Amino acid sequence: MIVRRRDGAVMVAGQTNDTASGYSADALCWRTRRDRHIGKDGPVPPAPAWMDRLEQFDPARVCFAHDHAVWEP
Repeated sequence: MIVRRRDGAVMVAGQTNDTASGYSADALCWRTRRDRHIGKDGPVPPAPAWMDRLEQFDPARVCFAHDHAVWEP
C-alpha cells in the first residue's frame, strides 16, 4: 500500500522484508550501487530486483507488517 504525501510516499512494505533493518540493508545496497560507491572491501551485494520499483515511489517513510520500527531515508 502506498500513500502519497507532499514530502514523499508512505509505504507499507510487509512483504518485502520482515524488519526495518532488513529493508534498510537492501536500501543501502541499492543506493550505494546507484551512486556508484564502492566499499573498502569491494563492491556491495546487489539489492533485490524489486527495490528499483519501490524506489520509483521516492519513499519518505516505510512501515512493516511484522516490525514496529519505521524506515526513513
